[in-house]
Amino acid sequence: MDLIIRLLSDLGHDIRPWLDDISTAIVACSLVVFGGDFNRFLRRHLSHYNFIIRTVVFIFVNAFGYGFLIINLSPWVYRELLNIPNYLLVCIISIFFIFIGCWAQRNKHI
Repeated sequence: MDLIIRLLSDLGHDIRPWLDDISTAIVACSLVVFGGDFNRFLRRHLSHYNFIIRTVVFIFVNAFGYGFLIINLSPWVYRELLNIPNYLLVCIISIFFIFIGCWAQRNKHI
């Protein structure tokens, strides 16, 4: 068991320099998977409005809203990942991406 924990700790230590990129990937993947549901919700509620209004809302939500979320949530995720011990870091990141992949598969995003 000590060997596994040591290997996980070493791997967690090795990926620490890329945590800022990993945090951006976590936020971006989450938005890709869950953004479709949000866009569907918006489309349903804006369907009776004029084309120009729907287009402007779509642009603001997708370009500025998602961009704003990526820019502001990534540093927060990065700070939270910094607090995780090395031996758990690889496990948590792997579990998150496996969860996102399973969710995407189940909801036909893949």
